[in-house]
Amino acid sequence: MKSYTPAQFIAVYNPAFRTLHWLMALLILIGLGLGVWASQLPKGDLRSEILFVHKSFGVAVLALVVIRILARLVLGLPAYPAPLGRLTEIAAGGAHAALYVLMIALPISGWVMSGFAGREVSFFGLYTLPQLVSENKELAGRAALAHEVLAWAIGVVIAVHLLAVVWHVVVKRDAVLTRMWPRWTPART
Repeated sequence: MKSYTPAQFIAVYNPAFRTLHWLMALLILIGLGLGVWASQLPKGDLRSEILFVHKSFGVAVLALVVIRILARLVLGLPAYPAPLGRLTEIAAGGAHAALYVLMIALPISGWVMSGFAGREVSFFGLYTLPQLVSENKELAGRAALAHEVLAWAIGVVIAVHLLAVVWHVVVKRDAVLTRMWPRWTPART
């Protein structure tokens, strides 16, 4: 008689939380790309238009991260399918904390940088954010440097996050990815 292993229940993130995760991932990656592209262009209309969209994406990310934090507090987090080990849990917690801090700090630093440069920040022209600071060209340069450093930092943390996903899928072959991408099932070892 053939025997089958029983189906394993794997807790996943709430669908609203998964949607926020993937929407924010898309906005952040496109926003980073637009920022890098704009930084390579000479001043002019094309650069201004790209920065307009870049800033709008930053406003969206800032609003969505607030919603995401609230969702995380209200909905909680699903349990891992199997214990990860203390070191892995610490690394995952640290990386996620860094991502949250950077998802808040990066758009705020851009908002402050724009204020010091005397430029508005709007969400696709539909809503203009209030100025947080007065115009100050000297501080605008420092804020620009801070924004660039934070952009590199979030790029590094995202790369580490993606490498951790690959490690869980390819090396560990565990079901960690199913928490955020529930249709994926790990290959049997």
